[in-house]
Amino acid sequence: MSEQAPAGFRCAVLGDPIEHSLSPVLHPAAYGATGLEWTYDARCVPEGGLADFLATLDDSWRGLSLTMPLKREVVPLLDEASDDVRRAGAANTVVIADRRRSGHNTDIPGAAAAIRERTDAELTRALVLGGGATATSVGLALAGMGVRHVDVAVRSAARAQQTLEALADVVEAEAVDLATASPAGADIVVSTIPASAQVADLVAQCAQAPVVFEVVYDPWPTPLARAASEAGRVLVGGLDLLVHQAALQFELFTGLTAPLEEMRAAGEEALARRSAS
Repeated sequence: MSEQAPAGFRCAVLGDPIEHSLSPVLHPAAYGATGLEWTYDARCVPEGGLADFLATLDDSWRGLSLTMPLKREVVPLLDEASDDVRRAGAANTVVIADRRRSGHNTDIPGAAAAIRERTDAELTRALVLGGGATATSVGLALAGMGVRHVDVAVRSAARAQQTLEALADVVEAEAVDLATASPAGADIVVSTIPASAQVADLVAQCAQAPVVFEVVYDPWPTPLARAASEAGRVLVGGLDLLVHQAALQFELFTGLTAPLEEMRAAGEEALARRSAS
């Protein structure tokens, strides 16, 4: 990466809800560590509102981070899309330059980096809870790591259709019922569902999974994360994913090498404050 970047650009994370996002903690921490005088904030943009928001942006804007429900909504609004965006049908990153919008998906390499940071276990079969854009990206990351079968657990098979279609070219995937999902034979369970949906029966069903990847970081720990931690199983946390994907976003926005440890420390401190309040 280049070690120079223009001064004064604006960036933000968009989504709905957005108050929980730690991105406005991680990115400014990276700016401070690299001496950038950029700004980064959070903007609530509801489903269906992204096109109108993008139309308001001027030349001071350089990058956008996207969370639910905008990762798929943004794709037809892009001028350019990376291979990972085309594979996933979803983008969590938009780089704005010369009035053009370039879409990227840092969730895929970010998920792979987060998993490998915590375990080097061989992974061949996975159970993914939830069928949204994040489930798609993590499924693609797992396929790239050697997983050959993914069960996507959802309340309705129709909810997983886009995810199954995205995974079909690289892995064997099928929809299963969330209420009866079992990780039997799975090397890793990935949860992309809210903590409120992690009922006791579901947590018990996943009790034998050797590796748990909980993409939610607030509230923390979730029921699934707590159970995995108490049982001494490998736990990959939502902050792990957030930090790695945000570091890649920072590099795309700025052209600088991301200060990963400074970003991680800022995120850990912010979560500790939330837990204490």
